[in-house]
Amino acid sequence: MAKKTIDLTPKADKITDEQLQELQSLINEVNSRHLSIGQLEVQKAGMIQGISQLQAKLREVQESLEEEYGKVSVNIQDGSISELPQDETNKKD
Repeated sequence: MAKKTIDLTPKADKITDEQLQELQSLINEVNSRHLSIGQLEVQKAGMIQGISQLQAKLREVQESLEEEYGKVSVNIQDGSISELPQDETNKKD
């Protein structure tokens, strides 16, 4: 019959304080970054909505200008207008 070896070494019932501190620190950093990502996503959603609103307002202004001046090209640097080439005018109809 084979002899059984009995391990009399006491088993640890918890990790060391240093290990616990490192583990807590890493988990806190992960949680902090998750929170930051969430905040950035909310800001991103707000920016996207803001862009949509600005684009709608831009379309309104463009339509207003087209009613007043016809289908023209506007230089956004100095406000000058010029007639669109015939082929560009037909594309927008």
